[in-house]
Amino acid sequence: MDDESAEIELLEQNLNKTHQISQRMISILNSFDTRLAKLEKSILPLYSSTQILNKRASNIEKALLKIDEVASNQEGIAAEEALILRGPQSGQLEVYTDALERLNASIAFKSSDRDLADTARLVETGAKKLTQMYTKLVAEGSSGSTPPPGAELRSAPFPSSLLTALDPVVSFLRSLPLPATHPSHPAAPSIMSTLKDAQRGYADMRGTWSRKCLETQGKRVLDRADTIDSILAGKEFGDWVESLITIADQEYEHLKDLSPLVGSAVLASTYTTLLNPISSLFGTTLQSLISFIKRSLHKHAFLALSSYEALISLKPRWDVVLSRRGSDPRGDSNDPFTDGLQSIRAVSLRSFPEFLADLKMASLGKGGEVGTGLADFVISTVQYLDRLPEVQSAAGSALLKLGDGNWKMGEGVLPTAAKASKLGEGDESLILEHFVYDVITTTVNSLTTLSRAQRRPSMGSIFLLNNISYLRQRIVLEPQNAGLSDLLSKPTLEAINSNFRTAKAAYFDSNFSPLMQALTDDPKEKGGKAVTKEKFTRFFDLLDEVVERHKLGKVLEDDEEGRETLADEVVKLVVPSLQRFTSKHREKEFSKNIKLSADGVETQLRSIYR
Repeated sequence: MDDESAEIELLEQNLNKTHQISQRMISILNSFDTRLAKLEKSILPLYSSTQILNKRASNIEKALLKIDEVASNQEGIAAEEALILRGPQSGQLEVYTDALERLNASIAFKSSDRDLADTARLVETGAKKLTQMYTKLVAEGSSGSTPPPGAELRSAPFPSSLLTALDPVVSFLRSLPLPATHPSHPAAPSIMSTLKDAQRGYADMRGTWSRKCLETQGKRVLDRADTIDSILAGKEFGDWVESLITIADQEYEHLKDLSPLVGSAVLASTYTTLLNPISSLFGTTLQSLISFIKRSLHKHAFLALSSYEALISLKPRWDVVLSRRGSDPRGDSNDPFTDGLQSIRAVSLRSFPEFLADLKMASLGKGGEVGTGLADFVISTVQYLDRLPEVQSAAGSALLKLGDGNWKMGEGVLPTAAKASKLGEGDESLILEHFVYDVITTTVNSLTTLSRAQRRPSMGSIFLLNNISYLRQRIVLEPQNAGLSDLLSKPTLEAINSNFRTAKAAYFDSNFSPLMQALTDDPKEKGGKAVTKEKFTRFFDLLDEVVERHKLGKVLEDDEEGRETLADEVVKLVVPSLQRFTSKHREKEFSKNIKLSADGVETQLRSIYR
């Protein structure tokens, strides 16, 4: 019990001590809190002042940094502006385009403090400087010496080095802001106008340069037209037109690669501008050629046909070139190729009736004897027909346009084949056959008229035989152009062969019928020795005349085989009659008065044809 009381008393003492300590601690803490409150109260103004000073210091630092940034930007802007105004320098195109891209970016994102209008004006200036560089490079590639006359021309020269230099310029120009792509860009309308001017300038320069390159070649074609073969001259003109179309094709490819504006409508309009000088040159060159042909259409008919044939073959390619142009309300009225094709066709159409008219006029002759040699118009006819297959396509097309038989200018009757149905496309060969038939018959008719107009029928018959035989030999038997045989219809062959037989019969009749008649016995005559002797004398006198006549008028001079055949026929005609007459009157013994035997007469007759 005492122990427990003692422990309780001890605990109470400890509790009291603890309470005292706690009170003392509370007192100390209260005193400390009071002091802290006083300290805070005294320090708070200093703290507030310090915060304000720190904020001011921070603001001062930010202001200084901003001032440095603005100063740096001003220096950069000044340098950039100087770069833009100076224009792109050699080897520094990328630097220049980068500067323009930064300016465009600042406008797009409004990230620059600079005035927007000033930036837009600077971008516009940069675009103009670049288009000036573009135009300068195009001008360098569109000047200098043109290809020499006669050189193969497949493009208007454009140095590859300049094309390489233009590629990056064109690529950047195409990336510039335009109203269609950047409607809010302040400089877009002005840039669009600048690029249009540059593109128009490109078309002008390339079109003028192409014309200049082609002009020399075209002049050479015209100069040579009167000095070389007509068909060859027409082919040279066709080659020149092909070069012109090839250059037009090549320029379109260049335009697609080098045009700053690539819209289909803009390209078409630009190509129209580029094509105008080339088209104009074609028109003036063709008109000069047509004027040259018209001065002597008979001489240059095949130049017209050859040129017409060349243009027909090139028309599809020209239509492709024309389809790339912008829309034109005038349509074909602004197509010099189509106009020129019609003009050269009209000249070609005239050549056919005029040629036939010349053949008809030949029958009038020039007054006096025509001799026995080949007539000029016969040689011309053969030469004409020899050349016709070389321009068969053009001639057939032109004749179809003229109309079957219209080359006779209203005279005569249409061929039988033409009566059944009107000829059209695909009948070119048939209409050529009809035309050749009329050429042959007109030539033969003129020859017949001339031969009948001669004062001495015997000489006229030699003239007719020589010319008809020449026609038959050169057109039917041995044509110089194998293609001519395809243009000879059955009626044509029959006409030539029939007239040859008629001419030969007329030749025999006028030259050897008198010999035969001299040996003919007339039943009414008395068959005395004197009469028979007179017949022999008459026969040999006529034979002498025939020999002398053939010394003046050579028969089939350039046809040895034909002369041998003719000699055989003459001998078979005359000698048997002489032999029969001699045998019949042999008993009258006047052989001493006979100049030649039958063999001698045969020898003399054959000598005519050697």
